[in-house]
Amino acid sequence: MECTKPAKISFLSTYPPRSCGIATFTQDLVRELAKTGTVEPRIAAINDDSYDYPPEVEFTLNQNEAPSYVEAAEKINLSGAKALMVEHEYGIYGGEWGEDVLKLTHRLQIPYFVTLHTVLQNPDGKQRSILSELAAKSAKVITMAENTVGTLKSIYGIDSGKVAVIPHGVPEFPRRERDSLKKDFGCEGRFVVSTFGLLSPGKGLEYGIDAIAKTAVKYPDILYFILGKTHPVIKRSNGEEYRERLEKRVKDLGIENNVRFVNKYLTKEEIVDYLQLSDVYMTPYLGREQAVSGTLAYAAGYGRVIVSTPYIYAREMLGGGRGLLADFCSGDSLAEKIAFIIGHPDDKREMERKMSEFGKPMMWSRVAQKYVNVLSSALHGE
Repeated sequence: MECTKPAKISFLSTYPPRSCGIATFTQDLVRELAKTGTVEPRIAAINDDSYDYPPEVEFTLNQNEAPSYVEAAEKINLSGAKALMVEHEYGIYGGEWGEDVLKLTHRLQIPYFVTLHTVLQNPDGKQRSILSELAAKSAKVITMAENTVGTLKSIYGIDSGKVAVIPHGVPEFPRRERDSLKKDFGCEGRFVVSTFGLLSPGKGLEYGIDAIAKTAVKYPDILYFILGKTHPVIKRSNGEEYRERLEKRVKDLGIENNVRFVNKYLTKEEIVDYLQLSDVYMTPYLGREQAVSGTLAYAAGYGRVIVSTPYIYAREMLGGGRGLLADFCSGDSLAEKIAFIIGHPDDKREMERKMSEFGKPMMWSRVAQKYVNVLSSALHGE
């Protein structure tokens, strides 16, 4: 921004080491913003446990304690921050559908921005009113998918002129040759499909496993990596029930040689390595209204061929021949798309080329500059 020293901007979000996709997103964003020399990011971290936070976390607030939001607003007002960036997802704030976030924003004496990680097409009354109220008093609303702009206007009453579309960022690492990586990871000569992220029933991985079983009949060298540990919220309530159910499905289908579970929270470097060795990235998600997927964004950024169910974000990302959409809850449909890619190498190369071009603007260095531009414009260079 146009000032002699970096502008202090606070971020309200979950933050590592908390295991959460929004936490990772925020950490990536603030690190890139700091590199621009125009922003001094500070974090107000939303807590659900005790964590050893890095130095950029200025203070924490307790997710499920309403008074904590009031106290946080006072701290932000006194912090010297020029603005607050609210990372919004209903599930990371306290109260019904995360309504406690409004206790904070109502008390702010500085401008605030909202980055949307969920845009529901069919919200209930409470969900709609929270997002509408949050957006109404904000300086700008940032969404990560172009096709959500109409929804924000028609369903939530947010003027499209107040909305900025900035893609989900992707970490930048050196490109590595696929066959070399396959050799390093013990899957030389295999056709590799992968899915990564925190495991939970909404990911639809049982249908992904069914698809691999069906594809393996004709293409026995196929290998499916299911990458990631169980979502901590799911693990607290149900233990490893979902993972164990998936593992049993693999065994019952007799495809132990075709599916590998990597039960850990992967570093970004590990994620990118697995993506670069993959021939196909698959998201068999069940949620039709998912407006953004960090995992799919990563795969797009590295030019992978993506096979996905047609949730909102996937439809936008895979348009123009950049990937293939399969039916929801259908191992048969997923298998059909994967088999097409295996059997048509020229089409595969063309999809990779298109997605590589599409993914270039999603690298974090470019995305961070877009945030700087939005902040600067909305704050009139203050």
